Amino acid sequence: MNQITTEGLYKIYKDAECIFSQQQVMQSIQRVGEAIQADLSDANPIFLIVMKGAAVFAGQLLTHLDMPLEVDYLHATRYGKETSGGVITWKVKPQSSLEGRTVVILDDILDEGHTLLSIQEYCKQNGASVIKTAVLVNKRHDRRHPQMNDADYVGLEAPDKFLFGYGMDFKEYWRNAPGIYAVVE
Repeated sequence: MNQITTEGLYKIYKDAECIFSQQQVMQSIQRVGEAIQADLSDANPIFLIVMKGAAVFAGQLLTHLDMPLEVDYLHATRYGKETSGGVITWKVKPQSSLEGRTVVILDDILDEGHTLLSIQEYCKQNGASVIKTAVLVNKRHDRRHPQMNDADYVGLEAPDKFLFGYGMDFKEYWRNAPGIYAVVE
């Protein structure tokens, strides 16, 4: 396994293609917030933040919602420090009761959909009455899990490239990048 160096990480960032600027990302988050507000303002929803990726998206999105809501989080992943997905690992499950609740799952990216499907199934098994999904990025390709529908709320449509920034990572780095970038191969 190759050691990641600070120099190498700066090179990844410097060479990356900016797909969406910080301004474009912020505008998309505002649009998602407006749509959720219009649909769910009287629903008393609970928002489940998928760690670690959705932390930045959720932090920005929640400030656009002027309605009563609860927030919890979970950590289910297929990637870890890898750049391709494997078996879903549940590291933390939500602590709040989902029984009879409207649940909004917040995730950074909808790629193939395996993780999001697993989380939706967990919510169903734990009594959620309505399950909605909101993603910052929907990646366009034909590898989507056949049972995975589009997210209910999508900020941006992105090409089929390895993305990082605004919560998405490159081997656990650059979640803090101020825009969404594609790794240059």
